[in-house]
Order: sequence, then C-alpha cells, then structure tokens
Amino acid sequence: MKFTYNWLKDFVDIRLPAEELADKLTMAGLEVRSLEAKDGDFVFDIEITSNRPDWLSVVGVAREAAAITNSKLKIQSLKSTSGSQSLSPQPKTSFKIEIEDKKDCPLYTAKIIRDVKIRPSPEWLSKRLEMVGCRSVNNIVDIINYIMFTYGEPMHAFDLDKLDSDKIFIRRAKKYEKITSIDDQERVLEQDILVIADKEKPVAIAGIMGGKDTEVDGSTKNVLLEAAIFNLIVIRQGKRKLGMQSESAYRFERGIDYETARNASWQATRLIEELCAGKCVLAEESGLPAPKKTKVNLSLDHTGKLLGVNITSSRVKSILGNLGFAVSFKSKGVFSVETPLSRQDVKADVDLIEEIARVYGFENVPVTLPAVKPQVSAYTDTDRVYLIKSILISLGLSEIISYSLISKDLLKGMGQYSLVEIRNPLSKEQEVLRPTIIPGILKAIAVNLNQKQSFIGIFEISKIFSAGKDNPREDIALAIGISGVKSWLFSQGQIKDEQGLLHIKGIISTLLERLGINDYKFVLSPDKSVDIFVNKELTGRASRVIKETLDNFDIKNKEVFIAELYLGRIINLVNLNRKFSSLPVYPSISRDISVVVKKEISVDALLDEIKANAGALLREAKVIDYYQGKQIPDGSRGLTFSCVYRSEERTLTEEEVNSAHLLTLEVLKNKFQAQLR
Repeated sequence: MKFTYNWLKDFVDIRLPAEELADKLTMAGLEVRSLEAKDGDFVFDIEITSNRPDWLSVVGVAREAAAITNSKLKIQSLKSTSGSQSLSPQPKTSFKIEIEDKKDCPLYTAKIIRDVKIRPSPEWLSKRLEMVGCRSVNNIVDIINYIMFTYGEPMHAFDLDKLDSDKIFIRRAKKYEKITSIDDQERVLEQDILVIADKEKPVAIAGIMGGKDTEVDGSTKNVLLEAAIFNLIVIRQGKRKLGMQSESAYRFERGIDYETARNASWQATRLIEELCAGKCVLAEESGLPAPKKTKVNLSLDHTGKLLGVNITSSRVKSILGNLGFAVSFKSKGVFSVETPLSRQDVKADVDLIEEIARVYGFENVPVTLPAVKPQVSAYTDTDRVYLIKSILISLGLSEIISYSLISKDLLKGMGQYSLVEIRNPLSKEQEVLRPTIIPGILKAIAVNLNQKQSFIGIFEISKIFSAGKDNPREDIALAIGISGVKSWLFSQGQIKDEQGLLHIKGIISTLLERLGINDYKFVLSPDKSVDIFVNKELTGRASRVIKETLDNFDIKNKEVFIAELYLGRIINLVNLNRKFSSLPVYPSISRDISVVVKKEISVDALLDEIKANAGALLREAKVIDYYQGKQIPDGSRGLTFSCVYRSEERTLTEEEVNSAHLLTLEVLKNKFQAQLR
C-alpha cells in the first residue's frame, strides 16, 4: 500500500524525518518496501500482512505511527446524523435496500446526494491520488478513491437517474446474467457471484467493480453513494472466478468493519457536499447488527514475564490507547481492554502483549539465554516412540498412517488371528479392528507402485487389536515394508541395490542397536521367514510376501518384504545411556578361522562358541566369507570368521594370541565337527 508523508501528517502530529519514520514502521512490523522523494513529499510503499486489513488505510498507519512515536492522533469520526451530517428535507425522496442473504452482505448503506456538480477535482486532491498511482477522473470518483485510501473502505457511486427502480438489490447473480464493467469488459456471471442490482439488471459486481451503464459521468446530477460490508470469502471466490483484481476487492477480501464503513460513508458525503455542491437528502442502511466488541484481561505481571522486561502501566495504557484499544483498570496490575471492531485479529492477552512488544520495540527487550530445566524424569513411552520414528526416518523410510478398521478379505493368507469384529460396520471395508498393520503397509506399497515409484520404504507405528476373554486387547506394533530398487548415480556409473530380506534385517539391527538393545537374534524358520528374538523372547517376524497375498493387493511382478515387531516387548528395554571409552592405546592382532560345517549349524551358534572360548582378549568376531562350491561337500558350507584380539594393558605376543586361537579351533572341531580349510 502507498501513502505520502504529508497525507499521514493530516492525521497524526509527527515530526520525525521520513527516513527515520520508515525505519520505525519497519521495526514495528509495517515493512517499508520503498521510500521515494517526490514533488516535495515522500511516497511510502509498505507491505501489508493478510491479518491486518486496518493497515490498508492512511488512518490505520497513522494509529501505528502515533503509537510508536507517542504522538497525538488527529482523526475526526462522524458517527451520527447530526451536525454536518444533517439531511436536507425532501419528503418525496424514498429508497429501499433489499438484501437476499445478510450473510453475504452484513451491512449496506446508501446515501442519496442530489444536485451534484461534476467537474475536475481540486489540485490537492488529484495530486495526492496521482502520487500513490491512482488516476484522477472527476471530483465524485476522486473523493471515493481518496476516502478508500484514507479510511480503508471501498465505496461506489451510482448515477441515481440511470437506476431502473427506487430500490437496490444485493443478491447472487442469475445464470448467464451479463454485465459490462467500468473497464468496458462484458462479463458473464455465474450463479454464486454477488451483485448489486436494480429491478432489471446487475449494476455492479459487489465488492469488485461497478457497471458501465450506471457510472458517474459529466451529465450526472444525482448520486447514490454505496458503502458496505461483503462476505470476504464470497468476494475472494468471485474475484478468482472472474479473473479480476481491483483495489476494492483487495480490501473486501481481507475484511471491513462496521465502524470504518459507516464513518467513511459520512466522510465521503461531507466531501461531496463541499467539493461537488451536492445535498444529502436520504441515508438508509440494512443488514445485521454490528458484532460485540471483544474484551480481554491483561495482566502486567504476565506481560513482564512473557517479554522479559517490565513496562510501566502508563506506557502500556498509552501504547494500547494510541492503537485504538479502550483501556481501563480492572484490578491491581490488571487492565480490561476492549478491542475495536477493526482489530478482529486480537482474541487473547498474548495478542495484546505482541502489540505492546511491537510498539515498545523488540530491540529494547534484553537478550537473555533461556532457562534450561534439567530433565529428572525418564523418557516416557511416547518419547521412545518418537525416537524410534526418527531413527527409521534417518534410515530412509517414510512414515505412513493407515486405517484401524479393515476388511477381513485383506487378511487372507496372513495366518490366523483372533479378530475384534464391528457389530454394525458402515461398510465391508470396516468389518474388523486390524490385528496387524501389514495390510495397511501393503496397500500403501500398492498405491506407490501404481505411481511408478522405483523404490518404496515405509513404516507405521500404531495399535493392533485382538479379542480377549472379556475385553479386546490392544498392543502397539511397528511394521516395515520395502520393495523395488534403490539407485545411486556416481561418476563411475549407476549403482542399483535391489531390496531384500537382508535389508529388512539391517534396518531392524540398526534400530535395536541405536535403542541400546544388544541382546537380539535372528532365526531362520523352515518357511524361510525370519523370527526376531529380543532378550530370548519372540518379538517379531520378517519375511518375503507370498504371491497369493501380493495378488490380493493387486501387486504384480514385484517382490515385497515386510517385518512386524511388537513394540510393547521392546519399549521398556530401551537404554539411552551411553558409555564412551577412549581409543585403544595398544595394537590389535587379527586371526581368521576358515571352516567347513553342516548347513544346519547356524552362524550364531558358531559365533557364540567362539566368543565363549576365545577368552578375555577377544574384542570382535564376525563372518567375513561364505562359500559353497565344488570343493565343499554336499550339505555343507564354508565359513570364514575374523577374530580381533587386543589387550588394554599391553601389546600382545604371538604366543598369547595363538594359545587363545588354537583353543577356539579345538572347540569348533569337537562340538560342531568343523573341518579346517
């Protein structure tokens, strides 16, 4: 929005240089985008936030300037029909306002002004408008534009003699109704566009633009002056459908208040009487009662605590008073603050405190470090769930949320469950409470595959349900699903990593280790699924989804791998305490063990035996090679283990390492009939 320095000074007693005022306005939240010296004046261009329609006027900015400079306002408010607003007696004049739906138009005011003289505006008026980019037309149109920029209320003047009735209608447009707007464009209206109409036709698009047929021109003698409030959503939608923009629509779609509309109407009437020699002979209005003003209690103590600085009661009262709030003492240290209708954004005391802080100056609030209260309580289950989610997201998975009510058909081929059935389901898709999260995971994978996603990695943490003896039982579970190929592009070429069961295993291993859970094991079942044990208790299962289940979810030509864990058996084992040790001082010695063993002997059993017999010097044991081939007998496999030995007190000798290593070899030979390779 643009305004000039001298225009602002008409309404506030301010002596600051324009540049300094621009800085102060910006610091208070009215960002001055540009300041231009022009014809002995300065033109301000400020950025207006959508929640502050009161700033779309010189008077609104004047209130801010008065508050931040502690200056006096010089705003005249004309609220009654007395004094300069007395009507010229003309008993034959009558005019009616008919509003189809008062929610569309909460207030419509009409003034009839007779015997106006249409002529060019005085120089002060035309120059002021031109400096803010508004073309001067004639005295009536210029007055309306001047009042809009000054008070923020868009108005429209109709040539009264061109209206086809003594009644004005505010209604929705009829289907295929047409109007030629003042920009000479014929527009076909839709039925939800709000219009101003006479008995025969639309004469204006409400809140957006007037009609060509009833505009004020050089022959106009009598004027109908409109000032109204329109439903901001209706105006916004109408503007978009018609592809139109105007200064009026820009303000109406942000909201106009009753006080502004009524006062601006009388201010315009007074100027028309002064500059156009007209006489106001009738004033009518219709609509809904004005809303009640909001009252908010403001505690000085709470204000000080929230801002971190104590502001005197007199300064608080002055700031709020200059901003248009009515402030009175309610009790010791507490104000009762009545908000003006133009400040619908102020609902609570924190809104008032923000206003005080803006005007007082954020730069005057001392900078302090926030108080940090040590956490004495342990992590809650909710905290642990958030931690699990963050770990899985860091591993490249995306969280989903699926429905708790599902169809029985989705559970086909997934095993036997004790179902909690809904007595009166709304649809077949909501028959039972889910006993597993896997159907939701598979549905999400199917949707993403249909969207041609090459890789899907998702998880969900939610409740699952099962029927109990007396009442249904609910548990919290984690489900993970992956499918497709991950690709990385390097300078050497593209690397593709097809997802499989080992990726699921790696995700779960990383998750458990980051949660501080080290006692876990993966055991391959006869059906090729993997059972997951934590603290020797079966806690979950990972598997490749069988074709019949994939067909049930319409997943074609893709492999999908899933895992589900019962978090209730894990969550209490989370150990976030970390013990850090220094880097090794003495070197380590590595030894490899290559053996041939029967296939049915698990790697975990071999590793457990190595760790149990290698002694205190063993620091790490892991599999580094797996082999099946001509040199390996049928039913057997070749494994190579790497063992790392180290002492924290001295450098090891060959004899110490060899002694521990040979003992391990003997145990493997005797217990598992392992053959050295």
